[in-house]
Amino acid sequence: MQVIDNIKAGIERWIQALPWLDHLVRAGGRYRRQRGDYYAAGITYFTVLSLFPLLMVAFAVGGIVLSSNPELLGELQAKIVDNIPGSLGTQLNDLVAQAVESRGTVGTLGLLAGVYAGLGWMANLRAALTEQWEQKSPDGNWLLTKLSDLGALIGLGLASVVSLGLSALASSTLGAQALSALGLADLPGARLLLALLSTLLGFLASWAVFAWIIARLPREPVTLASAAEAAALAAVVFEVFKIVASIYLHSVLSSPAGAAFGSIIGLMVFSYITYRIILFATAWAATAAENEPEVDVSAPGPAVIAPRVSARDVSVGVGAAFFGAGALAALVLSGLRRPHGRR
Repeated sequence: MQVIDNIKAGIERWIQALPWLDHLVRAGGRYRRQRGDYYAAGITYFTVLSLFPLLMVAFAVGGIVLSSNPELLGELQAKIVDNIPGSLGTQLNDLVAQAVESRGTVGTLGLLAGVYAGLGWMANLRAALTEQWEQKSPDGNWLLTKLSDLGALIGLGLASVVSLGLSALASSTLGAQALSALGLADLPGARLLLALLSTLLGFLASWAVFAWIIARLPREPVTLASAAEAAALAAVVFEVFKIVASIYLHSVLSSPAGAAFGSIIGLMVFSYITYRIILFATAWAATAAENEPEVDVSAPGPAVIAPRVSARDVSVGVGAAFFGAGALAALVLSGLRRPHGRR
């Protein structure tokens, strides 16, 4: 047992000697203690649930575009007939016509359902982030809480638009078109420079969104400076994960089963891992030295000097016995000291 305790103490000293490893261990403990995997699974569920209302809204937007552009609608129907002949093509054309006619109803229902699912998603995400920061925010008014979640949802949407814009600029296709338009496609090193620029812009886009999520979405917001380092770490891991995920999905979707179920399964796995990255980065930010709460050690009380004196209780009878014995001994000694000549 002593050997095991010595080994544990040695490991703890070794970990504490490396600040980055000590921080990693503390962040992992915070993530596990605050049920990071549990919250990541819940957020993933609401992510998948919110896709259907978004598809309804996209369907309605498509119907509005087609209704305002009869020529485009005619071209679409003609291409459906050319590529899908027979009764199936006719059914698809009927579906397109119904989508154009019911665009208002589908869009309204999709928008309402999307807001409901989005608020549920945002509430779970904010609760997960708040748990990682170990904040104890009291329950407020339900309506004000939902309005706050709606504002956070809109803010995250705007941040995502900025991120998508940077990602679009970072796309290799758009960059290649820009190089071709400028006549720089044949320059040596242009492709390598474009790849580096695309990676840098993708990292900046992810870093901006993650920093906003970690710092502003908890119920009690923290400073952006506290989330900057953690967001950069999450952005690096997320970019590496995107590369690995794209390779994996490309191999999975090539099979018949992957073509049928790979997209939804891939979306769930991608969302789950992404939320785990975000929550672990939040735990990393929350366990940084500047964010760790100082231990409140109370001052010691005043010193009291009290000599320890113990006196055994003596009963009256025992005291009298001791007194009598002492008196008898005194008489005996006084008799022995008298001179023998005196009688």
